[in-house]
Amino acid sequence: MKKLLMGVIALSSLFMISCNSTDKSDPKAVLISFFDALAKKDIAAARKLATAESKSMLDMMEMGMKMSDGKKEDDGKYDKTKMEFGDAKVEGDKATVAVKEKTSGETTNFTLKKEDGAWKVAFDKSSMMNMGMDKMNEKGVNADSAVNKGMEELKNMNMDSLKDKVNESMEKLEEATKKLEQK
Repeated sequence: MKKLLMGVIALSSLFMISCNSTDKSDPKAVLISFFDALAKKDIAAARKLATAESKSMLDMMEMGMKMSDGKKEDDGKYDKTKMEFGDAKVEGDKATVAVKEKTSGETTNFTLKKEDGAWKVAFDKSSMMNMGMDKMNEKGVNADSAVNKGMEELKNMNMDSLKDKVNESMEKLEEATKKLEQK
């Protein structure tokens, strides 16, 4: 009886450990686990699956979650059942996994990098900017030209005008969000 009980405990422990671990040698599995963590709003778990450079982006995300104070605006945004994950394309210490949002059909390529022998999601500002520029280029907008034009405008803008533009942009963003919610 004692041996049976010890066997059950050992098997249960193994099962729990295997359920909570991610195959860090598989970029696709890491990305899926990262999305699971974000869907649960578990930023601590997401940090473990992201590159060191991703800390500031995840900190901002955590701050935004705290500020939204449980509002359901972003619920489902990282729901993996609404996405199709492609196979990982590995090139040395970098991998790319295409993620297709089933409803819209939009595909975004997520980058992962190897850190300390394990795959980590590159969720840093630079990677996010590159993903955005790729999307702009897909839509026929010359991203490099648009960014350069924006930078030139920022150089020539005084701080009061910048503040006004930021406020104006926030209002437009709120309007767009409301329109999206109505659909």
